[in-house]
Amino acid sequence: RKNRKPLILKGARQVGKTWLMKEFGRSHFKYTAYVNFDNNKNMANVFDGDYNIDRILLAINIETGVKIHPQETLIIFDEIQENPKAIASLKYFCEDAPEYAVIAAGSLLGVAIHKGVSFPVGKVDTLDLNPLSFREFLLAIGEEGLAYHPLGCSSRPHTVTAAATTRPPMVGVPCLALWAAGP
Repeated sequence: RKNRKPLILKGARQVGKTWLMKEFGRSHFKYTAYVNFDNNKNMANVFDGDYNIDRILLAINIETGVKIHPQETLIIFDEIQENPKAIASLKYFCEDAPEYAVIAAGSLLGVAIHKGVSFPVGKVDTLDLNPLSFREFLLAIGEEGLAYHPLGCSSRPHTVTAAATTRPPMVGVPCLALWAAGP
């Protein structure tokens, strides 16, 4: 999509944001450039300068070893709450480089904005990722019978365990695919 906005995936810790972004990149893009801002001083320094997109893309290429191609590369900024200036840079990806697909994720993004750094209101799309209830999980892995069984999974716990360990919960990937395709 040519005029997409960067996407911010919000959610509590351990709900699957990182897995979802990486799986989406693997299944819908030729390349994926993954940057984790947690304890990453190299990338933190990149955003201390200006918001020149070409310079930022070069730094991402150096950090990840992935050459960034418009429309073919998903750029992932994980734990973006650790670098508020990286959050602010999303405005410039929207305005100056909408041909690049950028997804950012973080926990507690509402409290991550620091003094002197603005949130790119109107320049990003957001999705909230919430944990599944156990019934939703069973439905997602195709265990409708267990999901609506009066005893829940207590009658067949081995089935639930096997299903959970052999099938990844791909629930969120179609939602991200809709974002990539656009209206």
